[in-house]
Amino acid sequence: MNIIHASIPEVLILEPKVFGDERGFFYESYNEREFTEKTGISAHFVQDNHSRSAKNVVRGLHYQIRQPQGKLVRVTGGEIFDVVVDIRKSSPSFGLWTAITLSAANKRMLWIPPGFAHGFLVISEYAEFLYKTTEYWIPAHERCITWDDPHLNIAWPLQGTPLLSARDLNGVPFASAEVFP
Repeated sequence: MNIIHASIPEVLILEPKVFGDERGFFYESYNEREFTEKTGISAHFVQDNHSRSAKNVVRGLHYQIRQPQGKLVRVTGGEIFDVVVDIRKSSPSFGLWTAITLSAANKRMLWIPPGFAHGFLVISEYAEFLYKTTEYWIPAHERCITWDDPHLNIAWPLQGTPLLSARDLNGVPFASAEVFP
């Protein structure tokens, strides 16, 4: 596994070793020992989630204000533009975002530490998105920052009108969002 630091250093891009031939491919999508050795992070994952979304679906920017989740995310079908926003007020990168394209083809994964808001845009006809979390989902603690907040100025590669859930339509501006100390 190759580890690349994103523009916000705590956010990590993981490139697994992929073994392929004319029959297809194989790769180890998660190995706790190797993850800890290569990243220095000892994460205990408690929940796996799987979503499928259509083209132009925007999900996020989501986070939990209490029991914040670390996430290890990947795409097994299609392609997404994945966005992470630092919402730790004491961080030098507070209010900054980083993004990466994740796809079934590139097999990259992204480590999103606790203290970050997360969202993505589906740029293929559909995308299958899988992620492991370090805390359980607790609806009462969930928050959502508006995906198109002008303060954040995220350069979404959107073509057409985004498809949003009611929850995401009701996200709050970054300036008034609950953030971490």
